[in-house]
Amino acid sequence: MRKTFAYFINFFLLLMPVSSMAQDTVSFPLKIRIGADIAGPGFYMSDKNNLSIEGCVSFDRSEKMAWVAEAGYLDYKYSQYNYNYLSKGWFTRIGVDFNLLKPDISAGKYQAGIGLRYGVSLFSSETPSFRHDNYWGTTTSSIPSRTRMGHFVEVTPGVRAEIFKNFSMGWNLRLKMLVSGGGGKDLRPIYFPGYGSGGKRTAAGISYYITWNIPYRVKTVITKPDAPEEPEDNEEPAVNSNQQRSVF
Repeated sequence: MRKTFAYFINFFLLLMPVSSMAQDTVSFPLKIRIGADIAGPGFYMSDKNNLSIEGCVSFDRSEKMAWVAEAGYLDYKYSQYNYNYLSKGWFTRIGVDFNLLKPDISAGKYQAGIGLRYGVSLFSSETPSFRHDNYWGTTTSSIPSRTRMGHFVEVTPGVRAEIFKNFSMGWNLRLKMLVSGGGGKDLRPIYFPGYGSGGKRTAAGISYYITWNIPYRVKTVITKPDAPEEPEDNEEPAVNSNQQRSVF
């Protein structure tokens, strides 16, 4: 009886489609990531006027996509010969990251892809003093502090790699477009948190992240095998006897 049962099992295995037998599977760890940007504190060491602190949290939805939330704080000071400017406040970004690497290559450790963000900044800005010289003399004045809200969108290509177990490093290039600076067309903020120069429609920046990775589930991913290369046909076409006779 056991031999008969084993015979039928082997028979049904032989009847399975060849395509399904050719598929490979990869165990892909989905992770929650908590990270901090080290670029802001690094710039602050060289320029004490500007302090930027930023962190991020991401959640792998699948092997190809992750939800992302970022938040930070900026204290910005700028002085020129005829005015002083101050800006400080909080900002947040929400969006999604797409990993363009194949699951068997990324393996939950490597990422090379692109992301999309929508950012909101709540900040205060003021000009404690400014001076204007003209034909009739010199005018000095100030603009008091005012709370504003800015909006912007970002495209963020970047890479990330695991350097130690559950610890990664990577960078994101931030290509930004201003939606609203909070001051209208005539009174744009010189600089505001999360975006940069409020007088420009587009801006760019970069972030360097150290990330702690927390695996929460392992997903089995089916990968398609690479198609075999077709052999090159190097044989010369045959020439029939009638064509050979016509030559002579």
